[in-house]
Amino acid sequence: MSDIDTASVNGKAPSPRTRVRRIAERGHYDRDKLYAILDAAYLCHVAFADEHGVHCIPTACWREGDHLYIHGSNGSRMLRLAAEGAQVCVTITHLDGLVLARSAFHHSMNYRSAMIYGAFEVVAADRKAAALDAFLDHIARGRAHEVRAGDRNELAATTVLRLPLDEAAAKIRTGGPKDDEADLGRAVWAGVLPLALTPLAPEPDGTPPGDAAPDYVTAWARRAGR
Repeated sequence: MSDIDTASVNGKAPSPRTRVRRIAERGHYDRDKLYAILDAAYLCHVAFADEHGVHCIPTACWREGDHLYIHGSNGSRMLRLAAEGAQVCVTITHLDGLVLARSAFHHSMNYRSAMIYGAFEVVAADRKAAALDAFLDHIARGRAHEVRAGDRNELAATTVLRLPLDEAAAKIRTGGPKDDEADLGRAVWAGVLPLALTPLAPEPDGTPPGDAAPDYVTAWARRAGR
């Protein structure tokens, strides 16, 4: 099945910018795979151009519905330009393993990646607090209801933007090395060195009354094996 056919089956055809051409079978255009990649991310990279050249800046991100959100200071060059409707390219990558083959040429990496093109929209002032609550809950579910909410001045100093996922694609590689048949007999170790983002033990700041760990912190500790 070609990548054109795959896109048709998944319900949304890729644009000329999002169509995966190099190893097209790794391209995915369905929402489920895209959402899974975005929801597993805390960080994205936003690429844009201005009069000084091309820039690519890492920033925190989260997804709500069919939009990817970012936020930051009103003074941010990137946010000011994006708020004016500049075209951007946003990328997210999860590195899942190093693939070691029997030939240097066929070494690779396993990954899940997403690329989104378009223009950010400014989140209206009356929706800003709710969007930032969703960001807190993306970091630690339930956190938004425990901490002090942003006050009027803090909200006024913050820009929240959202990017439609209308023009997006995922690219995924899994599995082991793809060695040439002529190399299969070589006495060289081949396989995958898996990688994962792993939680470590929580580090409380020790200031009362914040010593009692909430559920999301104890859950984090369990994942860390502590």
